[in-house]
Amino acid sequence: MDKLQTDIEAIYSQIEELRRERQQLSNVAIVPAGDSPKAIADAYRRHARETAQVSAEVKGIDDAIAALSAQLSQKQQQSVNLQKRSSPMEQQVEEGRALAHGHAERINELAAELAAEVKGLKAIADQISPSYWQVYYKPFITGFSSISVPYVRSDGDVWTIVNRVV
Repeated sequence: MDKLQTDIEAIYSQIEELRRERQQLSNVAIVPAGDSPKAIADAYRRHARETAQVSAEVKGIDDAIAALSAQLSQKQQQSVNLQKRSSPMEQQVEEGRALAHGHAERINELAAELAAEVKGLKAIADQISPSYWQVYYKPFITGFSSISVPYVRSDGDVWTIVNRVV
């Protein structure tokens, strides 16, 4: 919502800047270099050449204003739709959902790391267990058949935490 409002303000600001620039381009006065007929003719010829370039710039500015105005209308409509659709409770739920998504991703990262560590420990245990039995008359580590790590998944609406066996 804040980003949308920031976008709207940026577009509005750009439109105002373009309008000021267009106004400055349109207010070009013809100034002859002197009172002679040649100076007056040269001033009008120069103005005609410059007017073509200025007209092209004004057209570009008008096109940019039209495009930005269309974008502004679209963003304003999105803002209105969002405000109509979102109650404070919905906004709170969406913010919580975003936070939960971050935690779920972190849990899944940690689960992958933990699974790798458990597999490493199991490899060491498998390697030294026979010798450990002979030296200490007991197992080195037990319970590897049921080790699992949490994993969070979502179908879009409902999130599920499952245990994956390592």
